[in-house]
Amino acid sequence: MLALERELNRPVDGRSEEELIRDLSKVEALYELLKGQVLAVVGDALAVAKTDPRRLHQAAEVIAQQEEEDRRYAAEGASSPAGKLVKTRPRGWQQLWREAVRKSVEERMVRPAAAAGREGLSEAAQSFLHMGLTMKDDLLVVAGQVRQHFPEEFDVFHTYAACYHSYFSAQMTLMAQFELGDNDTYLLLSWVQSLYPKEILNHPGLAGELKGAGFDSLLPPRQIRQLEATFLSNEKASVHLLMAKGLEVEVKHWSEDKSPEKLDGHFHSELPIDIIQIMSSRQKKAEDLSAELGKQMKHMLLIELPEFLRSYQTAFEDFREKCKQQKNYKAIVIANINNCLAFRYAGRKTASRVKGKQMTYQWYLWSTYCPLFKRLKQNKWTASEGTLEDILRTAGEHIPEFTTLLIIMERIHLHLVKEYVMRLCKKRFVLKSLDQQQQLAKQITSNSKALQEFCMENGSPGSWLEPVLRSLAEIIRLQDLSAIQMEVATFVQRYPDFSKAHLGAILSIKGNLSSSDVKSIKSILEVSPKPTDSSKALFSFIKVG
Repeated sequence: MLALERELNRPVDGRSEEELIRDLSKVEALYELLKGQVLAVVGDALAVAKTDPRRLHQAAEVIAQQEEEDRRYAAEGASSPAGKLVKTRPRGWQQLWREAVRKSVEERMVRPAAAAGREGLSEAAQSFLHMGLTMKDDLLVVAGQVRQHFPEEFDVFHTYAACYHSYFSAQMTLMAQFELGDNDTYLLLSWVQSLYPKEILNHPGLAGELKGAGFDSLLPPRQIRQLEATFLSNEKASVHLLMAKGLEVEVKHWSEDKSPEKLDGHFHSELPIDIIQIMSSRQKKAEDLSAELGKQMKHMLLIELPEFLRSYQTAFEDFREKCKQQKNYKAIVIANINNCLAFRYAGRKTASRVKGKQMTYQWYLWSTYCPLFKRLKQNKWTASEGTLEDILRTAGEHIPEFTTLLIIMERIHLHLVKEYVMRLCKKRFVLKSLDQQQQLAKQITSNSKALQEFCMENGSPGSWLEPVLRSLAEIIRLQDLSAIQMEVATFVQRYPDFSKAHLGAILSIKGNLSSSDVKSIKSILEVSPKPTDSSKALFSFIKVG
């Protein structure tokens, strides 16, 4: 065919125009037949590469020959008898090949009938899934079995990749123009931000080939930002609704006066689990799309959670005030106190929002022990040796009830020590004699031992509270100024929130100290460390004066 075409393009004397047209028609007819067969092969190149690679190689050779002939013809630039009738070069078969590739890609990317196992997916989800899998699988075939048959100048892999990317992007852009529901908004973002980059652009078998190809995103930045804004708005509304429904269910359980379930011996509510799952699932959903979207979601949740907690607290306080006569009132209150711990870990910035419900701990403890602690009259310490025994006996009676509260023993332990120190710091008496100070120190030491043994036996993890009363007793007992300063210095290392006001209240018991002695002892606190661990705070809760 090439020989016939070249013959027609050489000047030959005596050839009539009719003969030239007849011969030219024969050549063009042969070319049309050959072109049809070649394009049929390259249009189905992915299948032919597997079943008949020799045929694909031949088709590629024909296209390469035609391109070479186009270049030769252009270089010679000669006029010919055939050229006067019809221009046959350049034939542009490489461009025909590119067009055949584009058409074959579009045909392969069109979603067929629903595949088995995908019936539950939406139409859009099935379509994108089909396109993603087709693009990935086909490009692996192109890289491994198709491009080896073509000259390097054809850039076969990137030609196919550009066609797949262009089609995918066009379908994505078309869908993004419509008003989308929540699921479709997330579907688009998941393909643009996560699935396409991870599963295709960074696929182990394709990442090296696609590097630098410029296929950064299926949608332009402006459309992505619009989708992200819609996504966050949708998620905010969904989170608000789900949290409200969760609280509605919880309040309904309270009104039914049913005893809460127990988990590991503690009264338990599903509410914090449900709320935290709502938050964590939304957080992960956004982070799976992009790190930046994850940050925005976190910020949104840290605003939404306090709003929910305020509603929760309002509902809970309403229940506490109006439902005291219910049979399971205490159990429901305890279950909600336990909720505080779970919510406290839901976000550090929101911890203060549950402070109101945390105060319910204090309500329980105060109502149980405060009347007994009032019997510790500062001017009658020596006559109150049996008071602590009464307090501990009362605590022992209530512990079975309180065991349904999480971490209750450490809180009882802290509460007992705090109340004891608070009564000790009341400025109502002065002991001037050494014997009186020694007697008080002995009583405090004895009480400290009894209190610590009781709390440890009942499972308190608050070993850090053990030295408090014992050390304060030492400060009261000691008479040497240097020894007192040493004891104070050691004490403040353990309890950095011990202030000059607290120290002054303890020293006021020692009526034989001069004002200069008191000032000298207090100076120790000027170089003391500042509190850093709020979980080990004690004196911060004790007001003096």
